[in-house]
Amino acid sequence: MFLIYFAYNQAEAIIQLKYNIHMVDFVKITVKAGDGGNGSVHFRREKFIPKGGPDGGNGGDGGDVYFVTDKDLNTLYPYRFKKHFEAEGGGKGMGQKMSGKAGGDLELKVPVGTLLRKRLTVNGEQKIEVVDMDREKMRVKVAKGGRGGFGNWHFRSSTNQTPMEAEEGGKGQEWELELELKLLADVGLIGLPNAGKSTLLSVLTKATPKIANYPFTTLEPNLGVWQGTEGKTQVIADIPGLIEGASEGKGLGVTFLKHVERTKVLVHLVAADEENPWKNYKAIREEMGSFSKKLLEKDELVILSKVDIVMPDRVAEIVKEFKRHKITVLPVSAATGVGMEEVRKVLEEI
Repeated sequence: MFLIYFAYNQAEAIIQLKYNIHMVDFVKITVKAGDGGNGSVHFRREKFIPKGGPDGGNGGDGGDVYFVTDKDLNTLYPYRFKKHFEAEGGGKGMGQKMSGKAGGDLELKVPVGTLLRKRLTVNGEQKIEVVDMDREKMRVKVAKGGRGGFGNWHFRSSTNQTPMEAEEGGKGQEWELELELKLLADVGLIGLPNAGKSTLLSVLTKATPKIANYPFTTLEPNLGVWQGTEGKTQVIADIPGLIEGASEGKGLGVTFLKHVERTKVLVHLVAADEENPWKNYKAIREEMGSFSKKLLEKDELVILSKVDIVMPDRVAEIVKEFKRHKITVLPVSAATGVGMEEVRKVLEEI
């Protein structure tokens, strides 16, 4: 018994390590907009004009920092190790009234569904500003670059024709931000590890998730796009397998439960070759309810997967047991195509 317990915990530790490497959905970073360039103190000096007037130009404005959604990203991994990002500063002003070069803006790409949290102090009170990056090609400015300083040409006047002053560039805004990813999907595939979610996703869409006959093959959410009739599409997320105690952080824990929150419909897969499919179904529902009661209110399609590897009498027995609890379950085999047409009909109706 001790060896079994040790092996399970060792496997769970490996799972968490792999998850931390691949799937990152919460990070803290610092962003800084570029500082404005300093203005120039300069006087016109040309042949035959030894005492020209002031012509020091303004400094260039510092670059801004933007966040931009990228549909090809589904993790915050690029921000796991690098924590500080800074836009380009403005160039210094020059003679002949030439302004310094403006600093280039910095664009940071994040997955669709990323929440940006900025902590502000307003009138002595701490407030949190939240931006939901919930659309494709969304672009949001989070830090404004400093204004370039005025050169001495700006300070000339009838009473001061040789100003020796120039203005320093303004400082760019700097913020500590929290980035949290909650995947956006129309349909969420849930169930115990090895319930057949990745196989179903690969059949319904062109996604190519890792598929193997052992638990926790999927260590990060996989997304696929199902193409229906008349151009209709549904984004489907394969949520990595949950286990009992997930709401308390066991296995992959609440790490993935939060990704279910934004889905319109849940497709709950229960494998026909499991010893007690009804018990396993209830266990996952209890974990979802412990995390958020709202998850239990979502529309749900229950699929009995892998029906091709068990006897028909066993499939009928499982379907009957679910029916006793007033739950309709759809027998499906993604490998052979059994029941797949009914699944596609459901997707059409979402």
